[in-house]
Amino acid sequence: MKNREISEIFEKIGDILEFKGDSSFRVNAYRKAARVLQDLTEDIEVIHQEERLRSIPGVGEGIAKKIAEYLATGRMTKYEEVRKGVPDELIRLLGIPGMGPKTVALIYRKLGIKDIENLEKAVKEGRLRDLPGLGAKKEENILRGIKLMREAGKRISLGVALPLVERIVDDLKRRAKVSQVYPAGSLRRMKETVGDIDILATGTDGGRIIEAFTSGPGVRDVLASGETKGSIIAEGGIQVDLRVVPQSSYGSALQYFTGSKAHNIHLREIAKSRGMKISEYGIFRGEQRLGGKREEDIYSTLGLSFIPPELREDRGEIKAAQEGKIPQLVEDGQIKGDLHVHSKWSDGTASIEEIALKAREMGYEYIAICDHSQSLKFAGGVSIEDMAKKLEEIERVNEKIEGIRVLSGTEVDIKTDGTLDYPDELLERLDLVVAAIHTGFKQPEELITKRIVSGLENPNVDIVAHPTGRLISSREGYSVDLGKVFSVAAEMGVALEINAYYDRLDLNDIACRRAKEQGVKLSIGTDAHHIDQLWMMRLGVAVAKRGWLGPEQLLNTWPLERLLAWLKTRGG
Repeated sequence: MKNREISEIFEKIGDILEFKGDSSFRVNAYRKAARVLQDLTEDIEVIHQEERLRSIPGVGEGIAKKIAEYLATGRMTKYEEVRKGVPDELIRLLGIPGMGPKTVALIYRKLGIKDIENLEKAVKEGRLRDLPGLGAKKEENILRGIKLMREAGKRISLGVALPLVERIVDDLKRRAKVSQVYPAGSLRRMKETVGDIDILATGTDGGRIIEAFTSGPGVRDVLASGETKGSIIAEGGIQVDLRVVPQSSYGSALQYFTGSKAHNIHLREIAKSRGMKISEYGIFRGEQRLGGKREEDIYSTLGLSFIPPELREDRGEIKAAQEGKIPQLVEDGQIKGDLHVHSKWSDGTASIEEIALKAREMGYEYIAICDHSQSLKFAGGVSIEDMAKKLEEIERVNEKIEGIRVLSGTEVDIKTDGTLDYPDELLERLDLVVAAIHTGFKQPEELITKRIVSGLENPNVDIVAHPTGRLISSREGYSVDLGKVFSVAAEMGVALEINAYYDRLDLNDIACRRAKEQGVKLSIGTDAHHIDQLWMMRLGVAVAKRGWLGPEQLLNTWPLERLLAWLKTRGG
């Protein structure tokens, strides 16, 4: 899919045009097209082939022509035109927190600054503070932004941010008199990566709450500390901001600061059309305050059913809320087991018994031990001979430990020629077979897709793991035709995995929704290699919720008897 490629080009066009001083509707048009394409669940090339580009929201005749040009030639004339005379280093400056196209343009015109190194030098020399709209405070913020970008990167993994903010929230509940305290922003929406972390609280003494926040464990630096706002640098160089808001407007503030920006803009448009106004302080008609104490007030006043935070990305959730069609989303408490865990038999660190005891402690009915297959020597792949011994151990554990069922499984490699790494007669003996690609990532899309399809068509395969092979921090993944994969998976009745390991989260939320629309069953596996990683099931559930999935679409919500019956029909 070239959705993201084209989205990034349109985003750059918008930034460069604004940098050049263009404030017309064209800038917003490109940015809207960029956002729509990034979130599009359908392959843009398929849409183009079927002559449906104009059916995409935000894609007019001009944008459609540019998409068609890029798909046909791999180039976009408009992008090449607008970037003339604008060095790439200048565009990189937009990544600094607190910088935007207008600020970048100002310092470039007045001081000739066009890269991060010279910007940092100018700030330290105090050469920005006399420019219009800047000043010493802005210089400090820019310098801090440069430091943060270098130290923490542009985004923080959800698997890093979530435990951190929960520790901070728990500490505030213990040490400060807070009535309510919740994270907001992209973290509350459970995006796979987040920017700075925002927390909202209520309480009778805002100053003391902020003091407790800025003096908490793990605070590396205090950026701001007042009566209602505080900002710190926490462990890992992560910025965390806390706001203390009045109880009367807590709901509206939580809704406002949760976002997303696109979701909130859409809500404000609806409110405006009805003579209302929404802000962080409440929802109003004129001077009359209609609500704001509860978050639900904002939605109900607009005639909408409540929209869960995970869905607030302006991807159709508002229309669904208008029609009373918000789906019942899966919840953490509905998960009855983990369907992808590694033990000491391959590259895991825990014994099968240790895993079983932890799973029981977590309230699971079952857990699947899916160690790597024989050819993956670097991952301790289990030989055919050792697999027999492993099955005996699983049988012993099941006899010994009550209240949990250990499922015998494997993460069998789909080799570069499309065959599986174990013979069918061995796979038939297992409760659960998870197939995955671990090698040959640079093969062309046609071959990668063919390999996955061959796995889907094997009657012993129940689940295909991490279908795109991406690593969020370091690898985009292999080229694969997900539309074809979804079609075959639905036809063969094979589930696709949401790999809950924080650096994978694969399938992602957009792909999950697309899979659901094509009738594909999904499963969640933590891919845990030690028992401390089993908590990441929560991250997989978050992806499922963002993908509009309910419990019926996920194998993990099924009771043991139903899961075993389904596996039997699969031939596993």
